[in-house]
Amino acid sequence: MRVFVTGATGFVGTAVVRELLGAGHQVLGLTRSDAGAAALSTIGAVVHRGDLDDLDSLRKGAKETDGTIHCAFIHDFSKFAENGQIDKRAIEAMGDVLVGTNKPFIVTSGTGLVAPNVTVTEEMRREASPTVPRVSEQAGLAYASRGVRAMAIRLPQVHGGEGKAGLITYLLLLARQKGSAAYVGDGSDRWPAAHRLDVARLYRLALEKGTADGLYHAVGDEGVPMREIIEVIGHALNVPVVSIKKEEAGDYYGPLAMFAGLDLPASSALTKQWLGWKPREIGLIADIGQPGYFG
Repeated sequence: MRVFVTGATGFVGTAVVRELLGAGHQVLGLTRSDAGAAALSTIGAVVHRGDLDDLDSLRKGAKETDGTIHCAFIHDFSKFAENGQIDKRAIEAMGDVLVGTNKPFIVTSGTGLVAPNVTVTEEMRREASPTVPRVSEQAGLAYASRGVRAMAIRLPQVHGGEGKAGLITYLLLLARQKGSAAYVGDGSDRWPAAHRLDVARLYRLALEKGTADGLYHAVGDEGVPMREIIEVIGHALNVPVVSIKKEEAGDYYGPLAMFAGLDLPASSALTKQWLGWKPREIGLIADIGQPGYFG
C-alpha cells in the first residue's frame, strides 16, 4: 500500500514511517524543510513538500495514495485554539478528496482530551468542548459515513528516545526554568503512556485491519502516577521535587495548567482485542528513568 503520512519527520511520525516501510508499504512523507526531505529520503520514503496550511498539498498527497495517516499537529499550547482550527482544516481538506473511495484515513487525537477522573475506553466518544479546541477525531470520524474508512488513534504520553515523552517533555522544561519539579497535591493523578515503537505498530495495524469509525488507544501503561514522573524529572535535573496546590498550577504550569492535577487513566483492552495489538517495549518510568534520557 502507498501511504501518505503527515508529520512524517516528527517524533511519532518517523517511527510510523519506519514501521510502514519495514512492513513492505511505500510512504509519501510530508515535510516542509530540506532537512526533513533528506531524512525521509535516507530511510526510503518519497518526499512530499508542504505543511498543514498548504491545503492543496494535503489534498494532492491524500488523493494520490492508497491511504492517509495524519500524525502532524502544532504543539504550541499558547495557541491551542488556533492550532486546533489549523488541524481541523487540514483533516477536512484530506477527507474531502477521499469521500467515496473507502480508503483508510487515520487521524490522531489524545486520551487526555476525552474525560478526567475515569478510565477512558475506546467506546467513549468525546463531545466538542470550547475548553478543548482540538477536534481531530470528530473531524476525521465524520468521514466514516461518507465512504471513507476513517479511524482515530488516541495517544497518551509517548516516550522512546530523543529526550522526548509527550507533555512530560514540557514538564521537564518547566522544571529547568523554575528550578523545581512540581506535582499537584499528593501526585496521585495518573497519565497513561506508550513507547513510540508500540505506537507505530498500532498505526500500521489500524491501516491494515481497522474498521470505519474505529477508535483505537495506543496505551501501554494505563496510568502512571504524576509523582513518579515528577520524581524522575527532579532526579534528572537535580532539582527539588515539590507539591503545589491546585490553585497554584496556573502560575507554575502556564498553558499546561489545564492538565495539572487531572487523573487521566486510559485502557487499551478493546484495541488489543480488535487489532491484536500488544505493547512489548519498555514502560514509561523505566525508560525515562535511564541515565541520560533527557540529555
